[in-house]
Amino acid sequence: MASTQPTGVNPARSEETKNVTQSFEGLSTDDKLALLYYIYEKMGDSITPAAPTAADAEISPQLLRDFYNLSDDQQLAAMREIVNREDTQVSRAYGALSENNQLLVWYAWAQGMGDTVVDMPLNYKAQSEVNSILSQIEKLDFEGQISLLRQVAGDMGYSIVEPVPSQEETGKTPSL
Repeated sequence: MASTQPTGVNPARSEETKNVTQSFEGLSTDDKLALLYYIYEKMGDSITPAAPTAADAEISPQLLRDFYNLSDDQQLAAMREIVNREDTQVSRAYGALSENNQLLVWYAWAQGMGDTVVDMPLNYKAQSEVNSILSQIEKLDFEGQISLLRQVAGDMGYSIVEPVPSQEETGKTPSL
């Protein structure tokens, strides 16, 4: 069963961010993982402060503690399950997190790559689409980068929880 979680773009995001998000969705699973790695490799210092300070590192021990005890192949399989929104235990654990905590997971994994987390394969060659999207992301301002990462992270994992429709979708304002 595929995730009921919608993919795509939030209407509150800029057109440029929406376009980059749609381009990201068109990548293969491994290219998405590579792009996330490159994002944190190139822009980690500017992006990461927003995630860890707004997240709770104790919220998912399965993803932030037990994950490190898996073999490289098991770690890669778990990451692929999350990216592909598969109905698995690890993908459900990820899907149950807030976007800030999802960003924290990717941040923690990026920090551990090559040490406690499976590294990028030596023979991996980035597709031109990956390099193009990375270049587009680098051109976004800080808010655009964070918005994009929240959207991308939030679109991953498996969840049967339906998102709350936005005011734009319903035409109604929230009431107290």
